[in-house]
Amino acid sequence: MFPKEKINNPVLPQRADPWVYKHTDGYYYFSASVPEYDRIEIRRSRVLNELGKAEPLTIWRKHESGLMSANIWAPEIHYSAGKWYLYYAAAHTSDTIEGIFDHRMFVLENEADNPLEGAWIEKGQIHTDWESFSLDATRFDHKGISYLVWAQKDPEIEGNSNLYIAELDNPWSIKGPQIMISQPELDWEMIGFKVNEGAAVVKHDGTIYISYSASATDHNYCMGLLHASVDSDLLNPVSWTKSSVPVFQSNATTEQYGPGHNSFTRSSDDTEDIIVYHARNYTEIDGDPLYDPNRHTRAQVFTWNLNGTPNFGFPVPDDQG
Repeated sequence: MFPKEKINNPVLPQRADPWVYKHTDGYYYFSASVPEYDRIEIRRSRVLNELGKAEPLTIWRKHESGLMSANIWAPEIHYSAGKWYLYYAAAHTSDTIEGIFDHRMFVLENEADNPLEGAWIEKGQIHTDWESFSLDATRFDHKGISYLVWAQKDPEIEGNSNLYIAELDNPWSIKGPQIMISQPELDWEMIGFKVNEGAAVVKHDGTIYISYSASATDHNYCMGLLHASVDSDLLNPVSWTKSSVPVFQSNATTEQYGPGHNSFTRSSDDTEDIIVYHARNYTEIDGDPLYDPNRHTRAQVFTWNLNGTPNFGFPVPDDQG
């Protein structure tokens, strides 16, 4: 059975960490990392497959110096209580590795009905339990409570980043404490680097799923999955169960490598689930994979297994969805 939603891949070239938000106005809103890591763009389209043709609007540029002056990563556009929010990570200007990868999480707010209009205002840094490397903030609502999920370096734990959850006090402030729900511990989560990052949330059939990405950002990059019952205490780490194997990974047959840092959306008629992610179509990378620009935005319909878990299949070849 073929999916009804027509998708030509890649949807957008050279856009990593893609985030798609389908709003009640019928538009798909899109944000992602740009290869220059120097600004935040958004765009919209009524058809997911045509996001690449939509005119991008730069809503914010990095500062000349200070905390938000380098490596603007993984912007996510969200809508909550009548306002638009943009979550992103940014580092400070430095020639050292410590500076380049000293990210913190920040938030922009826009009160306009259309986020391509109105003013985007800096609401500041999301402060967590530690002043340490933190990124990839995402949010979701459940039973009247807003939650933030993000990746952060615990100074006492070896590795790059773990996944944390906390209740939100407002869109740019957590209501502590933060709870770790996953850390790199399986072989496929620790290739090159010990990484859990890029979380995204989808609910289905009484279960909350959090996808995340693991390992280095080359062809070893892949996706894992956490799940918890909708009736469980989401701030209790015992509520979350981790997949023992990757749920989405490189595929040599289709020539798609390093799929990850995804988001979830629905088809235009709201009958199909869609995963949006980035991947490359080659493995040989010159230099640091982070600065290779060809992580393209891709999308494809996915289904659900009989036990209720998502079945992402494998990354489809170019020009298929």
